[in-house]
Amino acid sequence: MLLENKVALITAGASGMGKAGAERFAKEGAHVIVVDRDEAAANEVVNTIRDNGGSAAAAIADVRDLDTLKRIAEQVEEEHGALHVLYNNVGIPGAAGLDLTEEEWDTLIEINARSNFYLTNYLTNALKAADGASVIFTSSTSGLVGSPYSPLYSFTKGGIIALVRSLALAFAPDKIRVNAIAPGSVETPGLPAFFRAAPEEIEERKKAFFAQIPLGRPSQPEEIANVALFLASEMSSYVTGTTLPVDGGMTAK
Repeated sequence: MLLENKVALITAGASGMGKAGAERFAKEGAHVIVVDRDEAAANEVVNTIRDNGGSAAAAIADVRDLDTLKRIAEQVEEEHGALHVLYNNVGIPGAAGLDLTEEEWDTLIEINARSNFYLTNYLTNALKAADGASVIFTSSTSGLVGSPYSPLYSFTKGGIIALVRSLALAFAPDKIRVNAIAPGSVETPGLPAFFRAAPEEIEERKKAFFAQIPLGRPSQPEEIANVALFLASEMSSYVTGTTLPVDGGMTAK
């Protein structure tokens, strides 16, 4: 029970890596706040956790709405007093290439960068009150190495890595550790969007890409959740300001 009596909040917690993280944290004893815009999916995750003997609650939000994020942060303080784990997981692939509309630019920046920045800010007092907290961001291997297809996505995910370093230094006096996970390919519902192809071409593109991964396969959401648990728990008590690639060896090449 590595997170017993802890409170954890996960954005995009109703599917993929977020769902796996929510279920893993709850299994380890945390009360998990599942933040997602899909109310039905968020409630399903919460019910699954409760059915398995865990504790969870849903908070419905479009993370582009900063007022809603602020209200969620206020609710966390009112109901729990402290937040021990903040898992800023939300992110989308966004539009490819350089010929982007202003709306496409704004959407990706707002979801991948702005929401993570502001939610962390809104929850700072709750994190300080924990007397030892962990903040985790989801970056990407595209933030570590270049992506010829999605420069803006790489821009947002690379920015997360720089933000992690800065926040780690700023929050260290308050016993708040800040780290990022940089997944490679993860077998989630959102994975096909990264291949920028017609539906009938996606499977072939996936096979070709997976063949380039040293371990020969994509990761599963549960494998990312295990790394998130390490960063959330006291197992990583002296780890801060780092970005951990979880990519089957892709960035080792």
